[in-house]
Amino acid sequence: MFAVIKTGGKQYKVAKDDIIVVEKLDAEEGKAVTFGDVLMHGADGDVKVGAPMVDGASVTGEIIEQRKGDKVIVFKKKRRQNYRRKRGHRQLETVVRITGIEG
Repeated sequence: MFAVIKTGGKQYKVAKDDIIVVEKLDAEEGKAVTFGDVLMHGADGDVKVGAPMVDGASVTGEIIEQRKGDKVIVFKKKRRQNYRRKRGHRQLETVVRITGIEG
């Protein structure tokens, strides 16, 4: 059984016991979270595609960890002007274990 969910402006194909890294969710570690935006849901050749969402389908998960992602370097330069700027950024992210798919 699998589902395609939408969270944080991105889409993820998930199955039971998968571990995914998504944009930061407002909840503590160990809490349950429900994803209601299910775009596709299927098992063994029986696939339901939403228009745009599948009615009555939801995906539940458990938050494992809240963390910062890898550093991304932002470097700007204008040639012959002695202009250089170097900045780093670490995006906040949440690690979620999928515990169930309903619908």
